[in-house]
This record gives sequence, C-alpha cells and structure tokens, in this order.
Amino acid sequence: MFITFEGAEGSGKSTQSLLLADYLRCQNYPVVYAREPGGTSIADVLRELVLQKDGTGISDRVEVLLFNASRASLVGEVLRPALAEGKIVICDRYTDSTIAYQCYGRGLPVVEVTQINRFAADGLRPELVFLLDLAPEVGLTRRVRDGADWTRFEMEELEYHQRVVDGYRVLARSDPERWRVIDASKDVDAIKGEIRDVTERELAVRGVIAPDVDLGG
Repeated sequence: MFITFEGAEGSGKSTQSLLLADYLRCQNYPVVYAREPGGTSIADVLRELVLQKDGTGISDRVEVLLFNASRASLVGEVLRPALAEGKIVICDRYTDSTIAYQCYGRGLPVVEVTQINRFAADGLRPELVFLLDLAPEVGLTRRVRDGADWTRFEMEELEYHQRVVDGYRVLARSDPERWRVIDASKDVDAIKGEIRDVTERELAVRGVIAPDVDLGG
C-alpha cells in the first residue's frame, strides 16, 4: 500500500508521517519511509539544489523538472521495489505537492505538469493521501516558533502560501476516494489517532495484514 502525506509549510505532515511509520512498524508491518525531494544519492543532490535559499537561475519550469528528476530516481530505486516486495510505503510529499506548489502556487498549467509528474512517477499513484489542512499564517508561525531553517519556498509571500493551501483543497475535493483531509490545527496526539484509525480501516479493506499475526484457528 502506498500512502502519502501532503500539506503546506508547518502543517505537521512530516511529524505525522513519521509517527504513522513508527506505529505500523510496531504493529509488525514492513514499512519503507521516504520524503520528497530526496531519498537516493541523485535525489539528495537535487534536493539541496531546489530548496536552497538563493534560487537564482531556477525558473518555475526548471523547478518542476528538478522536482520530477528527483521523483523519477526515488520511484525507480526505492518506491516501486518496496511495493513489489509487499511493503507499506509512506512518503512525505509526492506528485500532489508539485501541483499545489508549482501549478496553484506559481501558476504553471496543471495539464502539462500533471503529464510530467505521471512520466517521472512511471504512473505510480498513492492509494491514500493525507492532507494536513492548516491556514498558511498558522503554519508559518509554527515554523518561526520551532526555529526551523527556512527554504526559499517558506520565504515566499503569504499570498503564495494561500494559493498552495487552496490548491490542496481543490485536489482533495476532486478525488475524495483517495484523499483524507485532517484538521491540522488540532494537537499532535489527536491528529495521530485520527490518522491511525483511517489507516487501519484502509488496510483492513484491502486485506493487508501484518506478518506473523496470529489470526486464530
């Protein structure tokens, strides 16, 4: 099963994706955790490049292609092999981030970027997408409070971040079968519990059972 976490800056998606991965491992599920951009030797180099504060020379189109070059490497080397082995894959950001940030945020055309995403991902789509939904000003305030090192994306104007959040909400409404919208203004434990409940239901629906679980009889 392939699960992704999406959300704007400071929404808590990285924290919650790691918590879910740890929880499922404790339940004896085989889990592979990944993040975008990054995750392979090539993808990590591209991550440093695309997230640097000084983005001189990185146009909107170049940005999309750098993210997707990283994605192609991650899918080929990590995600598809893990799924082929029957593992649960949890990824912090994926193709929907590119649509939210580069299309809704930057204004690039959705159809063309979707095609690039599909090619880079080799058609691989998550079966479950968690959107950590949070007002952008709240998320950015959290980042300041936590003393996080900002990338050039976080340094964008508030209007940009609002467009990203709005874009995510459009994506979630357009595919409710896969997306689960989580109110990220709640406390960490409440969000963690909600995500666990949803994940366990989805695993049960798909008949995914942790190895070595005694089913009785």
